[in-house]
Amino acid sequence: MNEQLIKSIVSGVAIVLTFVAFYPYLRAILANKIKPHFFSWIIWGITTLVAFLGQVAGDGGVGTIPIGLSAILTFLIAFLSYQRRADFSIHYSDWIYLIAAVLALPVWWLTANPLWAVVIMTTIDLFGFGPTLRNAFQYPGNEDPAFYLIFSFRNLLAIYALEVYSMTTILFPAAITFASVIVAMVIWVGRRRLAGQRE
Repeated sequence: MNEQLIKSIVSGVAIVLTFVAFYPYLRAILANKIKPHFFSWIIWGITTLVAFLGQVAGDGGVGTIPIGLSAILTFLIAFLSYQRRADFSIHYSDWIYLIAAVLALPVWWLTANPLWAVVIMTTIDLFGFGPTLRNAFQYPGNEDPAFYLIFSFRNLLAIYALEVYSMTTILFPAAITFASVIVAMVIWVGRRRLAGQRE
């Protein structure tokens, strides 16, 4: 089996895992079982879309498809969390992250270098985890740790499926993998803390 075919298969598995992660998360939102933070998901939608476009420009190939699909599904979650008025506590820092994400969009065009756009968007995306980390710590029942763990594994597969390995193609999924594991751990610790308080 040639390497291109293997990367295509791994990308296909990553696409399936994207749906495996997002489907129950979307269902849980619709059932009002979880309440994701709206601002985090808007920021993540913007940054994921720009990172995907940067990966495409960096010749990432089939490994970029799961990231592009994530951008679409992330905007869907943002829409649903807004529509359902999930966690809508907005802090000053949330506005800063959102404004930074929007203002950073032209960077790629100004620098003509997708790496700078990916670096800036990855940084902003990581800041976008702020509201979700706060939400996960204060209300660990509002988030699903399995989503973040599946998402992390999916990102590792997407990295493997990339056709070109460079900072432009690897930085975003690697950083988001790390941050997603941190969120899952915060949720797990928060749930244990709450369980201990009930005993």
